[in-house]
Amino acid sequence: MNTEPIRPQPTLAVPPPSRYYWRTQLLSWSAYAVFNLILFKVFAGKAAGAWAWVMSGVIAAALLGASHLLRQLVRGRGWLSKPPLALLGRLLLANALLAVGSEVVIGLLAWLLLPRPAASQSPQGWLQYVGYALNMNIMLWLWAAAYVGWHYLQRSRQAEVEKWRLTAAVREAELNTLRAQLNPHFLFNGLNNIRGLVSEDPARARQALAHLAELLRYVMQHSATPLVPLGQELEIVADYLALEALQLEDRLHYSLDVDPAARAVPLPPLTVQLLVENAIKHGVAPRPAGGSVALTAQLDAAGWLCLVVRSPGRFSPASAAAGSGLGLRGLRERLTQAFGPAAEFELANDPAAPDAVLATLRLPAPKAELSAASIHPFAHSSIPQ
Repeated sequence: MNTEPIRPQPTLAVPPPSRYYWRTQLLSWSAYAVFNLILFKVFAGKAAGAWAWVMSGVIAAALLGASHLLRQLVRGRGWLSKPPLALLGRLLLANALLAVGSEVVIGLLAWLLLPRPAASQSPQGWLQYVGYALNMNIMLWLWAAAYVGWHYLQRSRQAEVEKWRLTAAVREAELNTLRAQLNPHFLFNGLNNIRGLVSEDPARARQALAHLAELLRYVMQHSATPLVPLGQELEIVADYLALEALQLEDRLHYSLDVDPAARAVPLPPLTVQLLVENAIKHGVAPRPAGGSVALTAQLDAAGWLCLVVRSPGRFSPASAAAGSGLGLRGLRERLTQAFGPAAEFELANDPAAPDAVLATLRLPAPKAELSAASIHPFAHSSIPQ
């Protein structure tokens, strides 16, 4: 015999109304009771005695109960998830039934609470009761429009928040992909440089390994960091230049001219190193006589960082492989992720020299308070349930 206990079927539970919901209900229908009382006083004049107060309260109480029952139907039967036409059809039937039921309740309460002479002062006839029922129906439709509209607005706002959260997650995934691409790319170049020194000069190879260890430590420590100060970036650039100088010897000359005020400007890690690496790889290394790489960084009048890496060579759109490769393409994407359209990067020929290329980078000042993973803000608000 199967002794397994019978489990009750799950039912759709109606969440309890919030405190904000009841406050809104009581305030709205109390205001409607005052409005009805004013109408009784205006149209009935001195004849509107205690019965006007009673009827105003009864009507408001009936509408409070009917609107709450409508809320139970909408929430309990999942009408908010229905298509608009299906929702309208259900509301049409529910409002009609609740309006008629409310009018019956109001009539019974008026008959019980009001003295007969006062009750006889109210208009008689079926047409009058039909008019009252239509009025109740209109009020319920207004309540339903406000209630359903409020929840649709809530869903729209929640969907917007989720969209921005998803966008932020996609951006983070893209950044992680770019970092994962950058690290092997950089490691390969460093090891390739050391390989050429192992057989020629083991002492220099050990020195190069020390520089490479510093570079790799920097990469590992800041692989998940969106922005680092320029001063910290320049320390690792110095290690990289020393590593390259061990291989190129007197073929490589370089200079660093950095305004101390610019050292606090944040930028994506390995940005400057990549620009210097690109300048050496495409400008200095292919030339038998080598060349010079000059890095300057200063703040302009607006407080923006202006960083320029000058190297020998000529740049043309036809030879844009240097600008469309993994390194610089990834750099442009990381700058866009960190600063949006505010960041400016340009690779062009130096107009003041016939055989020089300028890599120019302009970034906003720290006071712009830019973030690499900003999320669309939404203020929290209380929603009636």
